[in-house]
Amino acid sequence: MKKTAIAIIGCGRIAQNAHFPALTTLENVRIKYACDLIPEKAEAMKEKYPAIEQVITDYKIALDDPEVEAVFVLTPNYAHYTVTMDSLRAGKHVMCEKPITVNYQLSNEMAEEAKKQNRILNIGVCNRYHKSVEKLEEMYRTGKFGNLYHVYCSFRSFRSIPGLGGAFTTKAQSGGGVLIDWGVHFFDLILYILGGAKLKSLTCDTYCEMAKDMKSYKYHGMWAEDTKDIENGVNDVDDFITGYIRTDKASISFNGAWAQNLDKDEMFVDFLGDKGGARLNYGNFFEFCSGETLETENPEYDIPNMYLREDEDFIHSVETGEKNRNHIENVLESAKLLDSLYKSAELRREIEV
Repeated sequence: MKKTAIAIIGCGRIAQNAHFPALTTLENVRIKYACDLIPEKAEAMKEKYPAIEQVITDYKIALDDPEVEAVFVLTPNYAHYTVTMDSLRAGKHVMCEKPITVNYQLSNEMAEEAKKQNRILNIGVCNRYHKSVEKLEEMYRTGKFGNLYHVYCSFRSFRSIPGLGGAFTTKAQSGGGVLIDWGVHFFDLILYILGGAKLKSLTCDTYCEMAKDMKSYKYHGMWAEDTKDIENGVNDVDDFITGYIRTDKASISFNGAWAQNLDKDEMFVDFLGDKGGARLNYGNFFEFCSGETLETENPEYDIPNMYLREDEDFIHSVETGEKNRNHIENVLESAKLLDSLYKSAELRREIEV
């Protein structure tokens, strides 16, 4: 069996929790390099997954290796552009985690470079491989909703600002806050279910209210707490967003909060059609209500590991050259949406897209 040699660049949380566990189960993958600026992170992965052949701190060592066909760019947001562009120019196929990068202009440059180099560039919008999302996409495509006229999504939590004062809350490094961190997943799965809906106009307001004084911010737990810098860091990103989007298919309204003074997690998407409607409980199952029978269905099914399916499909694209659902050309509208929402918030008015 031919094995595709890969390098994993960035050994942080998404690598540790998602991609290393997935990739080490694929028999047609050879992990030649694990790379991180902090060598202990990469060494810890090699200790946990002995199949990793080498640990490096300079990703260009992997790019100079002719055996390496593909790289996984799992770095912080601000490094996506540089590492991906270097990898493409070195002739490597790339799977880059979401968001594509910190803005739409640079995202387009990445897409153009992939086209120029004739290489696959996939983006880690993993929900496209979630079984519930696949089922809802099929239901929409086969007309089970009838005219699906509106979608409402909520991604709200109680005081969950990640790594306060660190890269997550520093716009120059992350590109934004809850919108670019959580919103990208919700909006991308909506546009995907709607069959690649195109944007028409939108309006958005963003707020940074809950940790204006970082030293007084109270919380029960913090994602990426080891990266926080409350004493000396920066918090200049959105912790709450709200708005309205018009597409060529359905309209979309939304509220998103990294942090709110309501001790509730409200992570769901409602799809409203004239024949039926569905609520997707994010990351889980959905329920469908028929307007014809007035009955609510709660389908049960296996939900395979979406990261495994995403990575497996990327390797298949590397081997065959076929573009799959996560190819950058299929994800650019989501990047355009994020950029446009931030622009609307800055201008404080509705804009055409």
